[in-house]
Amino acid sequence: MPETTRFRSSLDAVLPDDVTDPLLWRAAYDVAVAHQPDTRGRCPSLLCAGSTAPCEPMANARRAMRLARGGARRAGFGASTGRTARDRRRAA
Repeated sequence: MPETTRFRSSLDAVLPDDVTDPLLWRAAYDVAVAHQPDTRGRCPSLLCAGSTAPCEPMANARRAMRLARGGARRAGFGASTGRTARDRRRAA
C-alpha cells in the first residue's frame, strides 16, 4: 500500500487567543479552506456542485469557528440553563 501524507491547513494556522475548543476550530478551519470560492464566486467542492458562495458548509464552518472562540457564551447559550453537561448529552 503506498504511503500517503495527509496535510491539513489547520496544522499551520495559528489559533486565535480566545479559542476555547481547538479541535472544533481546526476542523471548521479545514472545512472553510476546502470551500473557498473560486474566481467566479462558486464553491469548487464536489459536495456543493458549484453553488454560489458562501455555500452551506462554509457558513456552518464560520459558525463553528465562532462557537469555538466562546461564541456560545456571548450568544447567551452558556450554562445558564442549570443543566449539566451529562444532562445535555442525555437529552441529545
